[in-house]
Amino acid sequence: MSEPQVQPGRPAWLRVRLRMTPEFEAVARTVHDQNLHTVCLSAACPNLGECWARGTATFMIGGNRCTRRCGFCDVTTARPAPLDPLEPERVAKAVSALRLGFAVITAVARDDLPDGGAAHMAATIQALRRGSPGTGVEVLVPDYKGREEDLRTVLDAGPDVLNHNLETVERLQRRVRPAARYDRSLGLLQRAAELRPDIVTKSGLMLGLGERDAEVETALGDLRRAGVALLTIGQYLRPSPDHLPVERFVPPAEFESWKERALALGFRDAASGPLVRSSYHAEKLAGRLA
Repeated sequence: MSEPQVQPGRPAWLRVRLRMTPEFEAVARTVHDQNLHTVCLSAACPNLGECWARGTATFMIGGNRCTRRCGFCDVTTARPAPLDPLEPERVAKAVSALRLGFAVITAVARDDLPDGGAAHMAATIQALRRGSPGTGVEVLVPDYKGREEDLRTVLDAGPDVLNHNLETVERLQRRVRPAARYDRSLGLLQRAAELRPDIVTKSGLMLGLGERDAEVETALGDLRRAGVALLTIGQYLRPSPDHLPVERFVPPAEFESWKERALALGFRDAASGPLVRSSYHAEKLAGRLA
């Protein structure tokens, strides 16, 4: 593996085509009809076409305005609107309408709320359990500023997978996500694994931000020591000129090497590739087929 180099333009392996299928249209219609947000659209995910064509989507709750300003994320940073108490039921209706076997729920950071939105996430999990009791549930949560009581609120609702992304190596944390902390994220993941060993913990990293190989190795080791079982590694893609630049496009073969290294460290499974994102093929990584 080589040191980071600035490279203009996207290589061929990062070019994706949008496929219009009946499943794609069903997801788009359901999201619109239920007045919901998806991270697919709000974060400009490159896999939107593929995932929607398979009839899957990652629902984003708590609105579409985030209280944090991360250097990599395309979600709008602004004062959020009040929580919609009917949103959990609408998400549940969408999951039921799409007959999903596995649902992924994420949330914007809501530092304006005393619990960071934890109770709203728990209510959404509970609504899904009532409406689609056979559906697997993965949640991608913020760090709740390290508050264990908020983490417990989410865990007590009983998701199958709790995901919280480390995003990058320790040296780059302040530049990439200035309102978060490396140790706080690891602490949240470790505490989740300790409190509820029956709930699988998951995390993810982006490459291409200027990290060094030795730093990635350290991050993987830190995640394993925190009890994380599932891992995603993907290429950082710049959403706009206002976001952090891409320092390097990592070739697919290097992502394969990182997957092999992760499995050797003891991760239960890992998805590693240029277009991999936190919820990419989440049902397969969790051992569930949608």
